[in-house]
Amino acid sequence: QVQLVESGGGLVQAGGSRRLSCAASGRTFSSAAMGWFRQAPGKEREFVASISWTGSSTAYADSVKGRFTISRDNAQNTVYLQMNSLKPEDTAVYYCAARKGATIATMPGRYDYWGQGTQVTVSS
Repeated sequence: QVQLVESGGGLVQAGGSRRLSCAASGRTFSSAAMGWFRQAPGKEREFVASISWTGSSTAYADSVKGRFTISRDNAQNTVYLQMNSLKPEDTAVYYCAARKGATIATMPGRYDYWGQGTQVTVSS
């Protein structure tokens, strides 16, 4: 079992930066691939980024590639999402997710555990 708690959301101006954190509890964290997803009002949840359990492999949605960076600290049981050059269209609730597999995945259905989400609002 893995419990996930996101933090770091808030209001930021377009062009600014924000770092989200996801604190995980549970013995399986260090062997679990992790992901970030987001959901804007009226839209489906979409993939943002994923990282393998070793941190050696990452994947990004095209819309955030070059602006967002996912990383993890297994000693601290924490996953991060560094968001730079934010745009109003990045406004959404951001969710952290963990999967029992060790490799990255982009589909929400491949993930087994989810956090409650943290709101990120980018003003123009």
